[in-house]
Amino acid sequence: MTHPVIGFDASRCFRPHPTGTETYARQILRHLVRHPEAAAYEWRLYVDIPPQDEAADLRPLDHVTFRHLPRVRMWTHRALAREMRRHPPQALFVPAHVIPFVWRPARLPPAVMTIHDLGYEHFPGSHPRRQRLYLTLTTRYAARVARRLICVSEATRHDLASLYGADTARLTVVHQGWTQASFPAVPQAAAIRTALGLTRPYALFLSTLQPRKNVARLIEGYTRLSQRQSLSWDLVLAGKPGWLSGPILEAARNSPARRGIHLLGYVDREQAGALLAGARLFCYPSLYEGFGLPVLEAQAHGVPVMTSRNSSLPEIAGEAALLVDPEDVEEIAQAMLRLSRDEDLRRELIAKGHRNLERFSWDRAAEETLAVIRQAMDAKK
Repeated sequence: MTHPVIGFDASRCFRPHPTGTETYARQILRHLVRHPEAAAYEWRLYVDIPPQDEAADLRPLDHVTFRHLPRVRMWTHRALAREMRRHPPQALFVPAHVIPFVWRPARLPPAVMTIHDLGYEHFPGSHPRRQRLYLTLTTRYAARVARRLICVSEATRHDLASLYGADTARLTVVHQGWTQASFPAVPQAAAIRTALGLTRPYALFLSTLQPRKNVARLIEGYTRLSQRQSLSWDLVLAGKPGWLSGPILEAARNSPARRGIHLLGYVDREQAGALLAGARLFCYPSLYEGFGLPVLEAQAHGVPVMTSRNSSLPEIAGEAALLVDPEDVEEIAQAMLRLSRDEDLRRELIAKGHRNLERFSWDRAAEETLAVIRQAMDAKK
């Protein structure tokens, strides 16, 4: 008996240094193909580069096959689109960014795509103009041709409906999950922190250094505090430099408090786990997030969180974070100071953080995602 084929754009699942959307793609893939009902389908994974060790755990699964489409420029719209026309699966799932463009969308198999955020619409200056135009065009296209769209938060669902006029009947919110294994416990965590030059307590920022993450205001807030009083803790900025990171790096290096500011650059999973395990507080004053997975990762490590009261962040953090106006430097500074000193508040947020995690599960996300894919397969055009 031939099983229905679900195509999966896995081109972002096996990158060596995954970003947030790539982490999502990797996790949702692994949990989808291990769902109790996954064996009723053939899962055809489209990749632009043959994965090596990263996919070793998937190869023994009889219902999973790999389809290598050699990498070319505009791979999604050329190689993957051609494959969809010539050998269409019964459904196509795209976990991030872009649905293959074809001249006649009716030739596409029933498509499901995950939309992570529309932050480029709210803060256009935080994205390169060319990237912003591409995101606008491809997301509008997906909102028009996809059978179903998965939104990682209610905030993203609201944006799709209000900004792009997407049919709410085709939008389903499926929260991401979280896993302790993303940044596992590290026995030698203290030694790793020492090797990174961290000898004092610290506030941690862990994400890509780019304007949307609002790191410059975080630096300014820490600088203001240090000018008013002697601080017993440092500010650690861990993450690879992203687009327009130059002013952020310059602000850190030129700050009067620069001796207390640590620019670590990209850190691997082991280093990230060690940093989270030792953080006094976690700072995530982003200007806009479609989900905000770092908030959950900090809560999982028992670190009190300060984050923004905008976009999806209150939805994801729940009652387990101190919320601030991300454009108010003084509010950011005072929240950092309070989380560094107020032991009652710290204990309260840590306890609430552990309870908040119970709302998020990759197994649940996979089950809900599979249900949406099935709806797309069954829906009439």
